[in-house]
Amino acid sequence: MIELPMVADAATGKGYESDAQGTITHVRTSQAAALVMGTEKGQFYRGAKLHSINVLLDYEDGCHARCGYCGLAKSRESEDDWTDRSFIRVNWPLVSLDQVNKSISSGSVPDIERVCVSMVLNRGAREDTIDAVRKLSESISRISILLMPTVIDKEWLIRAKEAGADMVATALDAATRKVFNAVRGKDVQGPLDWDQYWEIVVDTIEVFGPRNAGIHLVAGLGETELEMVATMQEAHDMGALTHLFSFNPEPGTTLGEWPQPPIGSYRRIQLARYIINEHFGRGDAMAFDDRGNIVDFGLESELLEQLIDEGKAFMTSGCAGKTVDCACNRPFGNCTPYQAAQGRWRNFPIPPEESDIVHARRQLLDYDGKEDEEIDPFDDD
Repeated sequence: MIELPMVADAATGKGYESDAQGTITHVRTSQAAALVMGTEKGQFYRGAKLHSINVLLDYEDGCHARCGYCGLAKSRESEDDWTDRSFIRVNWPLVSLDQVNKSISSGSVPDIERVCVSMVLNRGAREDTIDAVRKLSESISRISILLMPTVIDKEWLIRAKEAGADMVATALDAATRKVFNAVRGKDVQGPLDWDQYWEIVVDTIEVFGPRNAGIHLVAGLGETELEMVATMQEAHDMGALTHLFSFNPEPGTTLGEWPQPPIGSYRRIQLARYIINEHFGRGDAMAFDDRGNIVDFGLESELLEQLIDEGKAFMTSGCAGKTVDCACNRPFGNCTPYQAAQGRWRNFPIPPEESDIVHARRQLLDYDGKEDEEIDPFDDD
């Protein structure tokens, strides 16, 4: 844990309004959650249902990390104030914690099975996260925290659990030290440290227990499939689940012009993650070509075909809910509805249909980017 010399005191913004006890009362929430709670209008493609409300701590002086791909980064070129910036390519409107609690307690959001509180690199985040979890626990028992290791320690994790959190994830994002430094650490003059992140992963497993702790990985930041598989296997062997996402460039960021990973590569990493996390096989039993691409998943063909046909491997991975394997299903956190209609829905928030599996099978075998070309979404041949 480090102090933040660039912040004399945590500057409070629109998202932080002190009540009589001097506690946080407002947060930003994802556009998807805003639609579910009725504060914004719209509908989800193909009738997808959101199962988790994601909230983000909000400060006038923002997040002091400098991650090259993040819409919240201080280094991002934007005309908007930090409190108005998009994140994961969508707006995050301001809501009160009371409003979130009321939506859940009233039964107006019956599909919601979890709330996740996302930290940012700001001195205020340590206590505000604890306070937000404690308040949200008034209406829901399944609360996750997406951690910022730079400002916490093991004792803090114990407090977070006592406040009501039952699961946590560490947003490692990068699969290797080299990639981490290049997009999050010293190469972008950022304060984040690879070793410190892994130390917190160990602490989360000890405090919350195996499979109640996880890591976030973002495919497409410069790693190979081999490196991604190795990191997922390492986390699994420690007791941490992997929650996998595809890089999706944010305009104005350092990586704003960086391409998404090829859909074929992403499908292979998704399938490898599912095989590892669900104990069907191991990464060290898989085979790779000289470019680090997966060419054999190390399973009997009958089992492999079964896993592909089920389609769960291609769905969003995240913390579980009461009735769903992944409550944090984030519709369109990785792609646009247009891409989904083109057969390139990166993380399915709903069970894939037969036509989706047809596309996925072709994509798994694509090593030259052919499946990234625009296609007829109604062509299943």
